[in-house]
Amino acid sequence: MACLPSNEGRGYVLRRIMRRAMRHAHSSGAHDALMHRLVPALVSRWARRIPNWYAAQALITETLARRKRGSSKTLDRGLGLLEVETARLGEGETLPGEIAFRLYDTFGFPYDLTEDALRREGRGVDREGFDAAMAEQKAKARAAWSGSGSAATEQLWFDLRERVGASEFLGYGATQAQGQVVALVQDGAEIAKADTGDAVMIVLNQTPFYGESGGQMGDTGLIETGDAVIAVSDTQKKLGALHVHVGTVKSGTISVGDAATLTVDAARRDRLRANHSATHLLHEALRRRLGDHVTQKGSLVAEERLRFDISHPKGIEDDDLAAVEAEVNAAVRTNSAVATTLMTPDEAIEAGALALFGEKYGDEVRVVSMGERTGSGKASDKPHYSTELCGGTHVERTGDIGAFKIVSEGAVASGVRRIEALTGKLHWVTWQIRINVCVRLPAV
Repeated sequence: MACLPSNEGRGYVLRRIMRRAMRHAHSSGAHDALMHRLVPALVSRWARRIPNWYAAQALITETLARRKRGSSKTLDRGLGLLEVETARLGEGETLPGEIAFRLYDTFGFPYDLTEDALRREGRGVDREGFDAAMAEQKAKARAAWSGSGSAATEQLWFDLRERVGASEFLGYGATQAQGQVVALVQDGAEIAKADTGDAVMIVLNQTPFYGESGGQMGDTGLIETGDAVIAVSDTQKKLGALHVHVGTVKSGTISVGDAATLTVDAARRDRLRANHSATHLLHEALRRRLGDHVTQKGSLVAEERLRFDISHPKGIEDDDLAAVEAEVNAAVRTNSAVATTLMTPDEAIEAGALALFGEKYGDEVRVVSMGERTGSGKASDKPHYSTELCGGTHVERTGDIGAFKIVSEGAVASGVRRIEALTGKLHWVTWQIRINVCVRLPAV
């Protein structure tokens, strides 16, 4: 059975070894990803004794490269904070457990790295204090999370999240990747395997499948193991961390621990990306036309259309809708690159990024910028047409959106208006009647 980094058993031992190797490389000045570059030589030397290494080479390389990219900033920040905290201690004094937990919980710096770094200084860590802080945090999380849906199902996802850790999302830059099955769920209970014809929910250690969130629908596609093919009809995001692939086993048997090839329906993803990017341009165009009071109150990003709800006290006039539509299409025609930057929330807000309705942000956020600087007044000061905090997937260039057409506008609640629109050419025939006349929803 393949062994990948995880929170338990052999996977946990492997993860600790990788962390220690990365920390030593980092301390030696190797801040760029290094370990994954050693894989081809290692596989070439040992493949005769371990034949399946050739098949696993892509998975090993990808796992090591992503772990390093994700850990570099964590190492820099964690080691710096640890140095500040230890400077306050007496010679040989043990680091308090609550400080080690704060480094782990707030800044993502693992306990074993704290322990390993302090060992060189002849210091220990108060493990009992760390465990007590961890238990208190879990108790608070359970209390805050309970109270919605089936209690048994909620408990299953919560326990699974604690045991296997968060799914690593690979889909910003890829629609195909390798992964390992870490859990199978059927009828609200974990199972060891699923056979042909079974409906099953699959959790993997890493995935290119986007889990439904932020208004964007989940991806569909295929999961293939050595013995099974699973058609994925939806991808959900549980507890903000687990990507759960909902599908049916078309052939063979899938088991926990299987290595898998994951392939997203790329054509459908492209349509989702176009609609999601269009909502950003639409949001900015509405604010410029109607005023800064306009904020997003909700959205739906589906493959065939987009729906966008905003705060606005009255119906939007036809000439305003026409002007907004024209401005979005002008931004599309610039065919400018869509840029994504990682920042702290404070840095993002300072840069003028809009936070989206209903989103929760951590210590680091994705800032998506698109379109060329246009307009007058405050708008002309922006380096891009639109800049927003967003965790969704987007087009590479605005021209990939194709075209933009508003097909309806109306009220859905007091002070909330809803706009529906289409992008590209694919669905214009389907919605031809609605395209010719802007349909108004009944007033609320």
